Amino acid sequence: MKIMRKLGYLFIMIGIAILLSNGYAWWDQAQAVTYDPDKIQQQHEDWKEITAKKTINPIVSEKETVKTEEIKTYQTGKHVGKLAIPRIGSAYDVYWGADPNTLKKGVGMYESKWTVSPNQKGHVVLSGHRDTVFRNLKDMNKGDHLYFTYEETTYNYQVRKIWITDKDDRSVIVKKSTPTLTLTTCYPFDYLGSAPDRYIIQAELISKE
Repeated sequence: MKIMRKLGYLFIMIGIAILLSNGYAWWDQAQAVTYDPDKIQQQHEDWKEITAKKTINPIVSEKETVKTEEIKTYQTGKHVGKLAIPRIGSAYDVYWGADPNTLKKGVGMYESKWTVSPNQKGHVVLSGHRDTVFRNLKDMNKGDHLYFTYEETTYNYQVRKIWITDKDDRSVIVKKSTPTLTLTTCYPFDYLGSAPDRYIIQAELISKE
């Protein structure tokens, strides 16, 4: 009986440790989000403007395109920018990479042969967890603006498409010929466990400053 009692205490302690660890991780990720609708919407006064459906192109001219040898890479997990979404009144710290450890910090920017940084002409992909940083993406609509500040330049994207797809869909993270920003997170938002689908928001670059 004493052995069983000790084992019971041990399992309880392990359970408490797991809960504390998960709670700390959730809190840490939540700190990577600033929720201040008034301030964020005032900073980006044009966030309600709807532009023509076609992207203003080329936003990035051939002369502005960063040469391959000049492209910066960062250490995985390094803070590289800020994403602001006035529609949901939130601003997010963005980190280099989309591996599990980086996503524990907040929003991660994919580094792959299919994706680029905002200062290059192509496909920028940002990912975040559905139950922490990206939990309010479900409230976004087509036409909403996304402002991504990277290397002292703010890129203004406008949402063109929102859809749900299978987690194994390989047609989402692909090369793009026009400047595009895609946000990805797991779906359903209230799903317990490993979610089977992905929630995708895709936007096109319309200006930068």
